[in-house]
Amino acid sequence: MRVINLASGSDGNITYIETESSKILLDMGLSCSETVKRLDLLNVKPNEIDAVLLTHQHIDHIRGVDVFSSKYDIPVFTHKEVWNGLDEKLSKTSNKNRKSFDGDFLFKDLEISPIEVSHDVKCFAYSFKNSNSKISIVTDLGKTNDLLINKIASSQLVYLEANYDKNMLINGSKYPLSLKRRIAGSQGHLSNDDSAKTIKVLAESGTRQIVLSHLSEENNTPDLAYEYISRKLLEYGIEEGKDIRIDVASPRPGAIFRLK
Repeated sequence: MRVINLASGSDGNITYIETESSKILLDMGLSCSETVKRLDLLNVKPNEIDAVLLTHQHIDHIRGVDVFSSKYDIPVFTHKEVWNGLDEKLSKTSNKNRKSFDGDFLFKDLEISPIEVSHDVKCFAYSFKNSNSKISIVTDLGKTNDLLINKIASSQLVYLEANYDKNMLINGSKYPLSLKRRIAGSQGHLSNDDSAKTIKVLAESGTRQIVLSHLSEENNTPDLAYEYISRKLLEYGIEEGKDIRIDVASPRPGAIFRLK
């Protein structure tokens, strides 16, 4: 399995996942043309994409989907309840390319498990299994729970939200109080603290690679997220670089991970 985050953050999110038999995108928060440019970096043509999966309806996850699907005749998959908020937003996506599911499903050689997460719209995290490889992508949630942790446990690779630093959010002057409360609420986003606590449990389950994802441009920085979370993990007896490795996703294409 080959996995790369092509964009992460408030301006757009895309993850590319490739196996021997399938090439899929999770979300497409950049324009169609920009997505095609980034796929070209991987020597992947847009018409080679087998499917686009969507987590939820927010624009930073769906911006380029409608044009991409209609232009290249690509099916779009999402949970049946997410489609309720997408019908008008994806008006160019043909009926035959609107695919829904309501639980785990098999797509070619990938076992795909959607996991509902707590956000201000209907939203899902995903785990992907191929042979002995398992990855999970978990962003846009205000809190974790036992069901989510159990579903993503034992993933070799997890893209996990670390959206904001609490002090930066509280003390920042750009966001109104109502937005700060939304972000920090149970249907908002994960803080660096929340992310560190989740990583502790994942490390204990055998996860060895984390990519901190969906960082806020206003309320976090890559260095702060990495250093803070690494320090918190050390307090739990988990050493970054030894017990687990942490990378940070960015708006630009990130590291390519190859799982066997």
